[in-house]
Amino acid sequence: MGAESNGCIDPHRYGPWAVIAGGSEGVGAEFADQLAAAGLDIVLLARREGPLAETAERIRRHGGRVRTLAVDLTAADAADRTAAATADLEVGLLIYNAGANTHSAEFLDGDLDAFAAMNALNIATPLALVHHFGRGMRARRRGGIVLVGSLTGYSGSVRHTVYGGAKAYLRIFAESLWLELRDHNVDVLHLVLGVTRTPAMARAGLNFDLPGLPVAEPAEVAREGLEQLANGPVHIAGGNAEAAALSSGPDRARIVLGGHRRMQRLLGLAVDRS
Repeated sequence: MGAESNGCIDPHRYGPWAVIAGGSEGVGAEFADQLAAAGLDIVLLARREGPLAETAERIRRHGGRVRTLAVDLTAADAADRTAAATADLEVGLLIYNAGANTHSAEFLDGDLDAFAAMNALNIATPLALVHHFGRGMRARRRGGIVLVGSLTGYSGSVRHTVYGGAKAYLRIFAESLWLELRDHNVDVLHLVLGVTRTPAMARAGLNFDLPGLPVAEPAEVAREGLEQLANGPVHIAGGNAEAAALSSGPDRARIVLGGHRRMQRLLGLAVDRS
């Protein structure tokens, strides 16, 4: 890690505590590092205790307080457990960085329970956490909410039927929440990621070396998100604004087929020319 302090983050506006879901590695860990450097105390949420402890130890060097909670964010009680673990804290910033395509299957061949768990991770749990922490921010008339999204939510894609739909939902939710909270001095940002050199994307087998492919680094993406927090409702990170715009036109068949071919190249598969 080793990110510098992000000067645009005011601990009095967004602190004293930040809750980061999916904070044990990649972009979430970089958010934690930069926020701790800016003077915020950090609560890290993730499933695995080992990576959580390692990240917590690294960010403690900034001198602030750190708490960890090993929690399965697909579980029905994830938000309740988080609320209980932070009941004594004043949380001024929520970053929901968790959310992945945990069941990459064509829809009719997939398992409905696994798809439901993915929807819990990408929709139900972030909504519950926003509902809980957002009420306190609104009452105090200060705070911020960052919901990390994906370019996958801009057009349909094979084996992303549920995941892509969830990411599209989250973007519209964030835009609407931004409208509702902007007069209460609470900032909302949907931070849209393209291909980012994270451990999770590496485990998914993405080809980071594809010619012409913009590949963002986790520290830069986190920095962009914090810099743009007050400029919601949406920021496309990592130089992917043009790709998002190209995926937003009216000719959906052309857009979806073009995106499908790009995804095949990204995954190193034979490209469908039909």
